[in-house]
Amino acid sequence: MRRDNQSSVSEFLLQGLPIRPEQQSMFFALFLGMYLTTVLGNLLIILLIRLDSRLHTPMYFFLSHLALSDIFLSSVTVPRMLMSMKTHRHSISYIGCVLQVYFFILFGCVDNFLLAVMAYDRYVAICHPLHYTTIMRGDLCLFLVAGCWLLSCAHGLLHTLLMDQLSFCEETIIPHFFCDLAAVIKVSCSDTSLNELAIFTEGGLVIIVPLSSIFGSYICMVVTILKVLTIKRISKALSTCGSHLFVVSLYYGTLAGVYFFSSSGTSQDRDAIASVMYMVVTPMLNPFIYSLRNKDIKGAFEGFIRAKVLS
Repeated sequence: MRRDNQSSVSEFLLQGLPIRPEQQSMFFALFLGMYLTTVLGNLLIILLIRLDSRLHTPMYFFLSHLALSDIFLSSVTVPRMLMSMKTHRHSISYIGCVLQVYFFILFGCVDNFLLAVMAYDRYVAICHPLHYTTIMRGDLCLFLVAGCWLLSCAHGLLHTLLMDQLSFCEETIIPHFFCDLAAVIKVSCSDTSLNELAIFTEGGLVIIVPLSSIFGSYICMVVTILKVLTIKRISKALSTCGSHLFVVSLYYGTLAGVYFFSSSGTSQDRDAIASVMYMVVTPMLNPFIYSLRNKDIKGAFEGFIRAKVLS
């Protein structure tokens, strides 16, 4: 996979989180609890959508894929971080680092595209309610979800292959708790201009295009609502879009903290803390956001509990 004229490196050393030794056990228990909550919460969302026929709609179809992506996104980095905290072994093999970079980009990108698709779904529901079932057909929903996964695979593969062309010195220390693409590129011994160009152009488009479509969808929804402004219409719009808008704000807010605001400073610890927010906190909160503000999800959960009790 790697070229012969590159300097060989078998493993990297991950610097880890800025946690004092006496606090390791406390943070290990905290992150383990958050990870288990993320997995179980998102699995419950997927299970409820699968079992309850009332949730067999485009919105919940997209939500189930978002929940699945969140499980994978957390699983790419958190178990490895927990193992390092427990065993105090911070080395990761080169192949393991490459795979971590690829799957982190893949699932992070899937979330990004799915949020844009869900915004389009909400746009159709509010701006074209009479034609909703005609527009959001089953084959279109499958096409949109398949496009999210395929484009994300291509995006991750591009940056991973470019990273694989780099050379690294022996005993390279990555100032992070996982193999983040930007952190890995910074410790390379070779020219990284092509990698940085790809991140700035193609990576920028992957963020800007979905975010722009989300903004465009919500602008159209606001314009439609303002044409006939009533309390009932506003209440319906909030119940339809409130959870999605909250998740979008949380997702892009933490993403900005990781890749824009934190990187503008000099503190590597701040980058790691911002990444924890993006990879641990946000996927954990998404199930609660969609379930606490959603009568359909709560109804499905109550029905599921009653069925288990009666059985």
